[in-house]
Amino acid sequence: MSEPTEAEIREEVRAWIADNWDPDRGLVEWRNMLVDSGWGVPSWPKQWYGRELNEVLSAAVEREFKRAGAIGVARTGVRMLVAATLLEHGTDLHKEKFLRRILTGEDVWCQLFSEPGSGSDMAAATTRADLKDGKWIVNGQKLWTTSAQHAQYGILLARTNWDVPKHQGLSFFVIDIEQPGVTVQPLKQMNGHASFNQVFFTDAVIEPEFIVEKPGEGWRVATTTLMHERRGATGLGSWGQGSTGEGRAYDEERAEVATVMEPYKWYPQRAGRANWVIERAKETGKNNDPAVRQEIAKVMTLYNSAQWLSNRARAAARMGRKQGPEGSLGKLIGSHVARAAA
Repeated sequence: MSEPTEAEIREEVRAWIADNWDPDRGLVEWRNMLVDSGWGVPSWPKQWYGRELNEVLSAAVEREFKRAGAIGVARTGVRMLVAATLLEHGTDLHKEKFLRRILTGEDVWCQLFSEPGSGSDMAAATTRADLKDGKWIVNGQKLWTTSAQHAQYGILLARTNWDVPKHQGLSFFVIDIEQPGVTVQPLKQMNGHASFNQVFFTDAVIEPEFIVEKPGEGWRVATTTLMHERRGATGLGSWGQGSTGEGRAYDEERAEVATVMEPYKWYPQRAGRANWVIERAKETGKNNDPAVRQEIAKVMTLYNSAQWLSNRARAAARMGRKQGPEGSLGKLIGSHVARAAA
């Protein structure tokens, strides 16, 4: 069977949106319809809520949703990094339990990788997961965790073997953040705001089926997550927002986005929004200072460079090429932008 043309896809999407999009419908109800249709993540496998469309046709779907102002699936926070990781490494049970609720926005996720004593050396993690009576028991601490206070689940990198080289002793888990053994504490910054959290595990329990891949393969799984983070390869871009409209679905989506974006209010560069620095300069009356304007120009130049590198990484992935240095360079530039913007 031949692949549909772009014109055919656009016509089909327009008809579906015309028949189904209602801004007064509840957001979760709408997203469930969208997930069932396959138009929410058209490049995903058909078995998992997609249509297996190529990148060109998926982009055509994106344009039609933008044109109609229809809201897309949930993608704020680390949701789509989790989804991409589970699509590649998860079991059918993981996909059945988590993917739909990621796309509908019913579950919030956080990423539990960084630790107080390891800095950027993620493989030096000392949070431990020990197998006792058939269940994994977790003890330790994670740091710099955004949105943990809102999360139902987290992706966790923990040490399960202390007798092998550090990269080989890590395992990757999905953990229930709302259980009694997990404590989330806001991490206050010097400006009085808390953009991050520290998370403590005290005999937290993970059922055996919620390890991703085999014990000792956590580093391989985590690098998949980081690869998608570095190149911004969510497969969705920023389409289907519809946030400027009126109606119940728009209101609920705005509330969802506001909750996720709240930590970035006083740390906007972490959200990849270097242009927010311009607003801060205006608020403080520094926007006409030549020295400040020059620094802002440098930040914006670096920010655009990072975006272009990220685009190159995504293009390489679409063509089936292994990731080169583009994603890592984009990440490094992004960190430099964050420091400069501060």
